[in-house]
Amino acid sequence: MIAGSVAVHADDLLTGVVIGTRDAVDYSTNARTTTVNTRVNAFDGNMDTFFASYDRSYTWAGLDLGQPYVITRVGWSPRNDGLGPDRVVLGVFEGANSPDFMDALPLYIIDERGTIGQMSYADVVCSRGFRYVRYVGPSNARCNIAELEFYGHPDVGDDSQLYQLTNLPTVSIHTLNGEIPYDKVHQIVSQLTIISDDGKQILSEPGTTRERGNYSRNFDKKPYRIKFDEKQHLLDAPAKAKKWTLINNYGDKTLMRNLLAFELSKLLGMPYTPFGTAVDVLLNGEYKGCYQLCDQISVNKNRVAITEMTPRDNSGDALTGGYLIEVDAYANKEKSWFSSYKGTPVTIKSPEEDSITVEQRQYIQNHFNAMEFDIFHYLDRNTFLRHFLVGEMSGNTDTYWSVFMYKQRNDDLLYTGPVWDFDLAFDNDQRIYPVCNKSDFIYRSGGSTAGKMRELVDNFVLRDEDSMAQLLNIWDKARQSGLTEENLVAWIDHMEQKLAVSQRLNFMRWPILNQRVHQNPQALGSFEAEVEVVRCFVKERLRWMDRRIGYTYVPSAINGVAVDLTQPYEVYSVSGQACGHSLTGLRPGIYIIRQGQASRKIVVH
Repeated sequence: MIAGSVAVHADDLLTGVVIGTRDAVDYSTNARTTTVNTRVNAFDGNMDTFFASYDRSYTWAGLDLGQPYVITRVGWSPRNDGLGPDRVVLGVFEGANSPDFMDALPLYIIDERGTIGQMSYADVVCSRGFRYVRYVGPSNARCNIAELEFYGHPDVGDDSQLYQLTNLPTVSIHTLNGEIPYDKVHQIVSQLTIISDDGKQILSEPGTTRERGNYSRNFDKKPYRIKFDEKQHLLDAPAKAKKWTLINNYGDKTLMRNLLAFELSKLLGMPYTPFGTAVDVLLNGEYKGCYQLCDQISVNKNRVAITEMTPRDNSGDALTGGYLIEVDAYANKEKSWFSSYKGTPVTIKSPEEDSITVEQRQYIQNHFNAMEFDIFHYLDRNTFLRHFLVGEMSGNTDTYWSVFMYKQRNDDLLYTGPVWDFDLAFDNDQRIYPVCNKSDFIYRSGGSTAGKMRELVDNFVLRDEDSMAQLLNIWDKARQSGLTEENLVAWIDHMEQKLAVSQRLNFMRWPILNQRVHQNPQALGSFEAEVEVVRCFVKERLRWMDRRIGYTYVPSAINGVAVDLTQPYEVYSVSGQACGHSLTGLRPGIYIIRQGQASRKIVVH
């Protein structure tokens, strides 16, 4: 931003018909008015007058320029009162070619306090031409602007260079008639726009927006579900789909915990890890913060890759799948759900509530009941153990509060995954903090579980020798393939740098760094300090997990050392326990063979 009393720029100061929020506030009476403090004051050249809207948020003032102009500079001056300089922070300039601003694109976001009695200016980097331009005041500010200026030249322009709020992709949502999403049911007609690749790429398509989530909907920073009218590829996501989520991560002051858990999911070999990336979000021109744009967990060849059922699939092989369900403590708030014989609440995600048949509902309910009574026959060990390790490595309180599972057609097994919801993980829950001081796994020592999940995990994992042997094998493979302190710290360092600019704006919008929100165990006052908590946690947690499951980390270079199995050797488990002098009769698993100074890892099938 360049501040000064005079704008120096080759393009002209633009004029037009004043447009914007009609109703103003008369501060002498706090009444609604259309005669004082109106939108025309923002363009009268007098810094002692101002526009102040009656409503506190989503209000604006702008110009109809009569024809498209490429905007090259904007200027502003705050209202002349004690709060004025702060009331412009996070104000957003937009341009549009539709008078309802449904097709609006951002031009600039103000990131510094204004100066009373003085114009501040910013160059605009946006090559598209706009007929309509506006300034949208920040939340709860009643717009409160003394003067606005737009500079530019006549041109329809092009989309070769658009404006991103930060280095992260910008997601801009405009809703019909400015209606704000207010629940999980009503889908508000929207234009959904994503600007990425440093402003070189744009996707803008019609769709809908609604709120999403359960507990997270209680926060002022709301989570959203966006749905395109037609399937779309977003950014570098593998799936082409209609439905996507915007995770609000309000209580996660690192803004990266879910994404870090997804990284663990990949390292631990989950068949499907949800796509997720950090983005900046605008709603009707108002800045909402840094979010995570993620897959909606749904049936898709690049999401949960199972057969998608139709209402005709009511008998024979067709009735056997596929199904996507969620063990869900909030299931009784959903329309399509059941409680198992053992009292575990389960939401049926697919088939969806408006298409599932009676036969399909009864089949998956019966199959889940069968699984709870015979877990070793009906529950896939491979995915369950990997899911377990992600939850415990991250120290996630909610691992068994919400568990996705799926069933494929002509396959009796229920598979576990994908992983989801890690706002409280990585030492971010006062109820179990500090996680690594616990002597047992989190699900057994303070973690939240739905229904009979704690009992199921006990029986399926800890009390079964085959499961524990396979758990060690999975952990060893991951530890040898990238699940190391060095790699995790490098990932966190990279994300900290990537989020640096966006987090600054986010915590201007949501100034909570000095507050304990949700289940925060502490408030450290800075983004950097919050990230350091996660950095320290992953270092300690790796060592804790090694100890708890009886694993000794040996660098993978040991595999390159030759061992002559025709000569005498000694066998050890990966936890260092002596297992004799022969591979014959050993349980399946990973072992270390030592012969003199030489060592080698062997997999026994």
